[in-house]
Amino acid sequence: MNLLIALMLSFGSLFLLVSLIPVARIINHPGAKDIVNYWRLLTVLICLFLCGYLAYAWFHWWTYRGPVDLIVPTIFFFGAVFVLLVTVLTLKTTQALQRTFQLERDSIMDSLLGIYNRSYLDRRLPEQFSSAKRYGHDLSVLMIDIDHFKSVNDNWGHQIGDQVLQNVTRMIKNRVRETDILCRYGGEELFILLPHTGGSEAMTKAEMIRTEIETGADCPQVLTVSIGVAAVSNQVGSAPDLVWQADMALYRAKNGGRNRCEFYSPPVS
Repeated sequence: MNLLIALMLSFGSLFLLVSLIPVARIINHPGAKDIVNYWRLLTVLICLFLCGYLAYAWFHWWTYRGPVDLIVPTIFFFGAVFVLLVTVLTLKTTQALQRTFQLERDSIMDSLLGIYNRSYLDRRLPEQFSSAKRYGHDLSVLMIDIDHFKSVNDNWGHQIGDQVLQNVTRMIKNRVRETDILCRYGGEELFILLPHTGGSEAMTKAEMIRTEIETGADCPQVLTVSIGVAAVSNQVGSAPDLVWQADMALYRAKNGGRNRCEFYSPPVS
């Protein structure tokens, strides 16, 4: 019996020591910043439990006489098993959630530009449009196209073209609010959702973006953008209609000489 109790206390102490490994990995995990102090407290408690195991073993080593003496060592042993399982399962759950989050993030983010992709836009635009229609909120969109971007790739190579696209995206990101949604629409086209923003405000923002890129874009050749602007109105019946209007306004901007912003207005009959 003394040997059995000694083994339970020894393995219990070992399990507590091993449980400190997943706790340390959780503490160093980027997602645990807000609760790191709780895990540090758990580390202190595990160390105290370990000291209690060692103290109990020291004072009761080979002094057990009957089955009743198995109660405390058994509780110690299974307590250590419980702590080890909880810490290991918590670490694995944290890692699984991190992988899930990363997969979800990768599915909606453009890897080159670090902004949302077309898939995310197709999901959020109908939500924003329905909300604007239901509650009477303003909603505007900007469709941005880099003028003559093909010539950048042809003259300087696709690597420089990617850098130019990244620089333009960074400049636009500096001009949008946290509530705005900047997406890569396709190729060198970008799309911005502007919740609670009317048409005139959207035009002002579009002009700011156009001017900043014309004067400050880091590119080996002159770089400009054309921007089509559209806003929710009684004549816009759906989210695809709003995109179509922005696309038509962009076409008008490019057809009118490029490096300009155009607001969609229905053709005069």
